Amino acid sequence: MIGPSERKAASRVIIALDFPSPLEAEPFLARWGGREKPFVKVGMQLFYAAGPVWVKGLVEAGYPVFLDLKLHDIPHTVAGAVSSLTRLGVRLTLHASGGRAMMEAAREAVEAASGPEPLRLLAVTQLTSTDQRMMNEELGISGPVRESVLNLAHLARRSGIDGVVCSGEEAAWIKAQVSGELLTVTPGIRLEGQERGDQKRVMTPEAAVRGGADLLVVGRPIIRSADPVATYEAIVEQIQWKERGHHG
Repeated sequence: MIGPSERKAASRVIIALDFPSPLEAEPFLARWGGREKPFVKVGMQLFYAAGPVWVKGLVEAGYPVFLDLKLHDIPHTVAGAVSSLTRLGVRLTLHASGGRAMMEAAREAVEAASGPEPLRLLAVTQLTSTDQRMMNEELGISGPVRESVLNLAHLARRSGIDGVVCSGEEAAWIKAQVSGELLTVTPGIRLEGQERGDQKRVMTPEAAVRGGADLLVVGRPIIRSADPVATYEAIVEQIQWKERGHHG
C-alpha cells in the first residue's frame, strides 16, 4: 500500500477511467477500498453516460478529478459550458486550437464563478494520436509537431490558462521555451514493451517524468491490468524513484 512518503508521487498519476458507464467504473474504483483516493480522469464517453452529478459525487468522495472534455467551439458557447461546470472543482480541458478569444472566454467564466475550489483549465496542444504525416497532410498544418505544440502552448499561456496537455516528448521544451510554471499533463503513457494502440507519441512513466511532465495520464496499462492497484503503485514507485534523484 502507498504510504505518506509516496503521496507526492501518487498525486502525479491520473488514472484514466476509460469505461463506458458508471456500472463499469465504480467496481474498478472500489478496488482502492480504504486506500487514499487516486487522481482520476473522466473522459467524454464516461461523462456523457454519467453526467455532472456523478462527477460531483466523485469529487465529494475525495477523488481529484481531471475532466477531459476537450471543449472546442465559439467563445460564447465554450464560456457557457465552462460556467455550467465551474462548481465541480475539477481540472477541465479545452483545445488550444480554438484560439485565444475562446480560451480567454473560458478563463473569464471561471473567474466569474464563486466557490472554494475553482475549476482549473488545461489546454490541449496536439493530441498524442497525431503524428507528423497526419498533421501536415490531413490537418494542413506545416512544420514539425513540436513547433505546433510550442505555438499552442505559448497561446495558452498568453490566454491565462493554467496548463497544457502535451506528449512527454514536448514537456521539457514547453518548460524551457514557454514557462516553467505552466503545468504539463502527459497522456499516452505506456509501460515498457506495451502496445501503443492508437497513440503515436508515447512514453514510459520514468521517461515522461525525466522529460519534465508534471502529471501523467495512465489508462490502459492500469485498467486492463490483472491487478490494477499493484500496477498503479508500481508506476508511483517509478516516479518516486526519479524524484529521489536516481537516473539509472
